[in-house]
Amino acid sequence: MAKTADRSPRAAAESTDSGRSRTPPSVLQSADRALVALLSFTEQRPEWGVSELARHHGWDKAVVQRLLTTLTGRGFLTCDSTTRRYRLGPAVSRLARVGEHSGVLPSLVRPVLARLLRETGESVVLNVPNGGGYRCAAAVDGTGPIRYTALVGALMPGHAGASGHAIFAYYPEAEIRQTFGATALQRFTGTTLTSVEALLDRYARLREKGWGISHGEYDEAVTAISAPVFQAGTIAASLTVIGPSHRVTGAADRIVEAVRAGAADATAAFGD
Repeated sequence: MAKTADRSPRAAAESTDSGRSRTPPSVLQSADRALVALLSFTEQRPEWGVSELARHHGWDKAVVQRLLTTLTGRGFLTCDSTTRRYRLGPAVSRLARVGEHSGVLPSLVRPVLARLLRETGESVVLNVPNGGGYRCAAAVDGTGPIRYTALVGALMPGHAGASGHAIFAYYPEAEIRQTFGATALQRFTGTTLTSVEALLDRYARLREKGWGISHGEYDEAVTAISAPVFQAGTIAASLTVIGPSHRVTGAADRIVEAVRAGAADATAAFGD
């Protein structure tokens, strides 16, 4: 996973709260602290207690209590009445839906897609998770007379092809087994992976290399090279160059480097 800078919640807190003199004069400290608190909630750390969050960021406990109470009142957090621990609330989901429908993520990476098209001449696709599959969020078509055309909004099966592998490789194994092990996986071509164990093996190799390639797993005439795109340390999308097998396979080494660089730039654009 490529990172261009430390954009973690802890780093943000240290830059804004370790001393008032270090807070830029144009930044409203209370609002900045609220945003840092929200960014502290991740898939790896989905809930916090007041004391934990105060220690993590070096904040006063009473200030954290007021901050979390305020965010809870506006629906950005919920508080378990028994454990007194906080989790993200419905207001966050509502904003996420608004952001998705407004096309925020695709707009951030359009320059990356355009650059990859110039560098490779093949179609470039940004895919985002959608249940047990993935959805095309943005795409540009290749320039050749024979090319792969992606339809924005189209849903694809998660187990067939590098685009899906680059997304689901970063899911917890238990979730992978629940998603792909409940029913028999459909075979589209002779190279489609149809077992959870085969998927887990492919995912392990993809995580090790940072990219993946598939040869005709969904469409037997197509080869795809894909790399993961992250947001705040969590898988957000995959970036894929895809085209006729005879062309993409022959230029695989060059395309791999372009895709990896593009995925790193997309990750930076998403704010990782």
